[in-house]
Amino acid sequence: MTKIGVFGANGRMGQALIEAVEIEKEVELAGAFVRESSQYLNTQVKALQPVHTSALQFSDESSEDLQADVLIDFTLPEGMLSHLKVAVSKQIPMVIGTTGLSDQEMAHLQEASKHIPIVFARNFSVGVNLLLNLVQTAATKLADEMDIEIFEAHHRNKIDAPSGTALAIGEAIAEAKGWDHDTVARYDRSNVHEAKSQDEIGYSVLRAGDIVGEHTAYFATMGERLELTHKAASRLTFASGAVRAAQWLKNKPAGLYDMQDVLGLK
Repeated sequence: MTKIGVFGANGRMGQALIEAVEIEKEVELAGAFVRESSQYLNTQVKALQPVHTSALQFSDESSEDLQADVLIDFTLPEGMLSHLKVAVSKQIPMVIGTTGLSDQEMAHLQEASKHIPIVFARNFSVGVNLLLNLVQTAATKLADEMDIEIFEAHHRNKIDAPSGTALAIGEAIAEAKGWDHDTVARYDRSNVHEAKSQDEIGYSVLRAGDIVGEHTAYFATMGERLELTHKAASRLTFASGAVRAAQWLKNKPAGLYDMQDVLGLK
């Protein structure tokens, strides 16, 4: 039995994680952590998440009593780094789905992985991680005159753009093509007055309503177009993948892993 602690437990993703824990028989919710200022602090988890039936309460994320076999964090970068320090001090493995990390924040995460095992992924969906493999196959097999574009759509409250998943798709393609992603990525063509180059990856972003997540990689040339698309209908898709990663991570040696490791796709 893997005992899991969830940070940001009162948020939309936190609630999906709690539901995913309840569905999986081989795991147990050991902690539901919220900010000290949260209105839910010291209230029962089942009051907000009916699928949970125990008397477990939301607890302070900075508590010294924080205990679990694995911690899961999908909060914002600042909060995640604070939680990471706690995890390292207590030698608790972490599954991290926080996106929009700066180079410096990513460096902190990599340093922490020298002390504890960490699964970090921009997307924990099994389907998306299979998509990453498929786009690499397409990138290596299709002719070089293909135009490559990535489109992504999310709900109106998503902050980072392009999404971490869109960037992961672009990075996978760039790796397969032998390109430096940061050199070939194009996020804005409003001031570009020339035809598109085939040696670039373009990004398009939509933010609207309650879209959970849609990603499409386009490989297009004159006369034909290949579209590889993943659409998520529920956050439970990502939460279930994160719980699967937590089970896999338990008792692993210190290091930085991703969902490709968890799924055995490497």
